Amino acid sequence: MTELTPTAISNDDPRPNLIGLDREDLISLFAELGEKKYRAEQVYRWIYQHGVTEFADMTSLSKNLRESLGGQFRITRPGTSSRQISTDGTRKWLLRFDDAQEAETVFIPEPDRGTLCVSSQVGCTLTCSFCHTGTQRLVRNLEPGEIVGQLMTARDEVGVWPSSAADRALTNVVMMGMGEPLFNYDNVAKALRIAMDGDGLSISKRKITLSTSGVVPEIRRLGHDLGVMLAISLHAVHDELRDVLVPINRKYPLKELMAACRDYPAASNARRVFFEYVMLKGVNDSPADARELVQLVKGIPAKFNLIPFNPWPGVAYECSEPETIRKFANILHNAGYVSTVRTPRGRDILAACGQLKSESVRQKRTA
Repeated sequence: MTELTPTAISNDDPRPNLIGLDREDLISLFAELGEKKYRAEQVYRWIYQHGVTEFADMTSLSKNLRESLGGQFRITRPGTSSRQISTDGTRKWLLRFDDAQEAETVFIPEPDRGTLCVSSQVGCTLTCSFCHTGTQRLVRNLEPGEIVGQLMTARDEVGVWPSSAADRALTNVVMMGMGEPLFNYDNVAKALRIAMDGDGLSISKRKITLSTSGVVPEIRRLGHDLGVMLAISLHAVHDELRDVLVPINRKYPLKELMAACRDYPAASNARRVFFEYVMLKGVNDSPADARELVQLVKGIPAKFNLIPFNPWPGVAYECSEPETIRKFANILHNAGYVSTVRTPRGRDILAACGQLKSESVRQKRTA
C-alpha cells in the first residue's frame, strides 16, 4: 500500500464554483453578465472537455473577460484528504468538500479499461447488514459539482484530458460508491448529464452504470430520463432474507423490483441489467438459491456479478468458499446467463465493495 501526499482545499473562497453547472446554467449566468450564449458554451467546453482550472487558460476568450470571470467565479475540484494506491494498482481518494465533509472515490485500472467508482452521498441510510459503509450514518447528499468533481479529480490524476482523448485510461463510471444514488436522484442525474454530454466529459451512457438497492419509482424515472446501464444490489431470492440483508426491500419487495427491471427502457440483450449478488457463506449461496435466482429474473435480459464477501471487524457473515461460488456461477451459466465472479480489488486500502470510508471514520473516532 502506498500513501500519497494530500492536497489542501480552501473552504473560505466566497466565489461561486462553476463546476456542477450544466450548459443551460452557464448560458443563464452569462446572460445575467451581459455576455453572449456562445461565450458560455466556450467556457463549458473549457471546464469539462479540457479540464482547465484557471480562467487564464481559456485562450479563446478575451483577456478582459478572463480577468472578469476570475474575479467573480472559481473552477475548484474537491480537496484530497488522502490518496492511497493498493498493491494491485487500485487508487482511492478521500475527497474533502467545501463544508469539510468527505467521501471516497475509487479508480480500478485494468489492461483494457479503467473504472471509476463514484459516491453520491456522504454516508449512507440503507443499513444493509453485510455492508460496512451502511453502518455509517447519512450526513447529506452530494451536490452535482461534488459528483462531477470526483470524475474530474480522477481525470487529473490519471492524465486523461481532453475528454475527446481516444485512448484515455478512464473509460467507465459506476455509481457504486457511498450512498444510494436514487435517494439523490436530481443531483446525480444532473451530474450524469454533464458526464454524458459530448461537449462535457463525453462519456457514453453505455459506459455508465448506476447501482441501486431497489428504489423502484426512481428506477423507472432513471430509465426514461437517462437510459444508463442499471445494476441491482440484489443478494437474496426471497423477501424474508432480503428484508434482513437489504432493508429497503420491506418498502419495495422483490415482486415490485423485478417488475421495474422488466420495464427498464434501456434493457435489452445488448444492454442487460446487472444483478449484484454478494456471496455469504451458508446464507444465500446454495445450489437451490442459484436455481431460484434463475426463476426470479426470468424474462429480464440479465447478467450476474457474484461478489465474494469482504469481511470487516464485528460482522456476522463470512465469505462463501471458492468452490461454492464456482458451483453457483455454473448453475447460472448453464441456464444461459453470463455470470462473472468479481475479483476483489483494493482490499489492503479498504477500497473493496462495501468498505468505503470505514477507515477514515475509524481514524477520526480514534483521534
